[in-house]
Amino acid sequence: MTLPTAPTRNTRALLAALTPFHRTKLIFMGAAFASFILSVSLWFLVDRELGLFVGLWVPAIHSLGTLVLTGERQ
Repeated sequence: MTLPTAPTRNTRALLAALTPFHRTKLIFMGAAFASFILSVSLWFLVDRELGLFVGLWVPAIHSLGTLVLTGERQ
């Protein structure tokens, strides 16, 4: 079994079908998820305080996304 290294046609078609609003939303959601994973990793593997600090980025990223995306649909 080999893993695909490049996005498949279905993935490309799905990304092409997304509106700019949803693409931007997906970027913010991905950034928040990456921040959450980094925070949990730091909490358990490095330092709890550093993990807590990075964990505060998640709501900040969501808030920034809300500010950026507010009014896009109007």
